Amino acid sequence: MRDFENIIYWNKLNVDEQEQILLRPFLNESNTIKKTVKEIIEEVKILGDKALKKYTFLFDKQEINTFQIPEKKIFSASFYLSKVLKKSIAIAKKNITFFHKAQISSKIDVETEIGVRCQQISLPLNSIGIYIPGGTAPLFSTVLMLAIPAKIAGCKEVALCSPPPISNEILYTAHVCGIKNIFQVGGAQAIAALSLGTQSIPKVDKIFGPGNAYVTEAKLQVSSICNATAIDMLAGPSELLIIADYSANPDFIAADLLSQAEHGMSSQVIFLTPCIELAQNVIQSLNKQLKQLSRLSEILIALKNSRVILTKDLSECIKIANMYAPEHLIIQTKSPREVLQYISNASSIFLGLWSPESAGDYASGTNHVLPTYGRSVVNSSLGLSDFQKRVLVQELTSQGLVKLSSTLEILSSAENLEAHRNAVKIRVDFLKGKI
Repeated sequence: MRDFENIIYWNKLNVDEQEQILLRPFLNESNTIKKTVKEIIEEVKILGDKALKKYTFLFDKQEINTFQIPEKKIFSASFYLSKVLKKSIAIAKKNITFFHKAQISSKIDVETEIGVRCQQISLPLNSIGIYIPGGTAPLFSTVLMLAIPAKIAGCKEVALCSPPPISNEILYTAHVCGIKNIFQVGGAQAIAALSLGTQSIPKVDKIFGPGNAYVTEAKLQVSSICNATAIDMLAGPSELLIIADYSANPDFIAADLLSQAEHGMSSQVIFLTPCIELAQNVIQSLNKQLKQLSRLSEILIALKNSRVILTKDLSECIKIANMYAPEHLIIQTKSPREVLQYISNASSIFLGLWSPESAGDYASGTNHVLPTYGRSVVNSSLGLSDFQKRVLVQELTSQGLVKLSSTLEILSSAENLEAHRNAVKIRVDFLKGKI
């Protein structure tokens, strides 16, 4: 953890060194992964369920004959969870629903000029696939983040895939979100199945959800083929940047840094402050809290990729944060909303002493599916609009067309598109009684 314990003095670095300090951990995009994923997709395309059975046994060590989970098993998952956990899931569901319902946009219906009516309406995607990773930390919270906006948007068909054995937490959460089509298949083969369709798993229009390097590569490849299935985003490892001043609580900061570091070995956390004493106290608190955590090995490796950076003032912290463009940004300063107005690049922002990043991960109401790896410069957090498509409608009256016709004919002629001009002219001539 030596790299994290060493406080980095930003103004003692040259420009190249500053850029180097802010580099993300290298993502493994080896040719081996690309080749393996391509082979899996091709085999699923040709063999369907037979290929899924092969790869499920190979990668998950599970012999699966029926991929779809029976409704009885989905329903019975409730009996294996405590009342306390089910109540907490219900609270999270309520808050996430409330926030995403607020994103329902009002219809645009305007008359750009007399007789020319233009509208924008939102329609749900017909079918979507949700991928939920398994492993040591089954992300049932991600079921909430994906299923709830899908249902609010009105998506007609929702299929969920997760590696076997699927945890009762995932099954229960899917059930309370109204998802009935759950399939025990994971990895690149699940993405291929959702994109291409098999005997058991339906082809979908868009795939949502995080995953490992193979899942991410599979999403990239299926989104590039003919009649491609769309994807939500190519999410990388989790990342957190914290800006804090003298008013901050070092124990809170240390806890937040550790909460993101435990996501995985490729996670990265960065702490920016102009206060040397605060930086020292955060490192001291972090080392103390670290001893109490179970995912120690993952955290220690993640901390090797992480930084404590001392700046000359808060303005420099803001400049660095905007350069880095973090997935999660915590602002723990005396006046966090004053700092907020200068932030231009971040996916999800947490203000003040009492806003841990964990709140956004689970139950505050915002979505935790976010752009990473600096993509927040141009990309947005997942929201209701990702489960919809915008459709444009226009309706012209005869008077409206006549009034606009001269403009239309001049513009189409200027582009040498005479058929466009004629489509207007033939109508106007008809209205003028020339036909």
